[in-house]
Amino acid sequence: MNEQSVYDFAVNDFQGNEISLNTYRGKVLLIVNTASACGYTPQFEKMQLVYEKYKEKGFEILAFPSNDFGEQEPLTDEGVIQFCKNEYGITFPVLAKIKVKGTDAHPLYEYLSNKKLNGKIQSKPLWNFHKYLVDKNGKVRDYFITLTKPDSVKVTNKIEQLLNESPLKK
Repeated sequence: MNEQSVYDFAVNDFQGNEISLNTYRGKVLLIVNTASACGYTPQFEKMQLVYEKYKEKGFEILAFPSNDFGEQEPLTDEGVIQFCKNEYGITFPVLAKIKVKGTDAHPLYEYLSNKKLNGKIQSKPLWNFHKYLVDKNGKVRDYFITLTKPDSVKVTNKIEQLLNESPLKK
């Protein structure tokens, strides 16, 4: 099995600074491709509530704005940050815009969506607000399609399960 994890990737924050995902080692992550002009944009509100509920227990949400679906992220990186803070009071990390599909997809999203790379799931984002759940070891454990609300029992039960696992458990 491939020993690669999300910790092997780096992304940029909205100011263009490189951030190693190793920074989040030992945390449960919900990685979401987002857009400010999408019918599902109100999911930001539920994402913030889930973040507030679990952040003290070792949970992080990483939002990756993307203009890949219906050109629904027309804002600049700075604009996205302002929108998220002003409209939804977002306090979790909103990173730089990236490509999440196609030949130009960011390597992180190639890893998240390809079972040959992550060893667990095969699920490419088909729209905005596709969610990947990553365990404390940086391994992809589950995904949730756009229609699945971030505060649904399906999502929160899985988050709680992963938060209760030992970081060395597979």
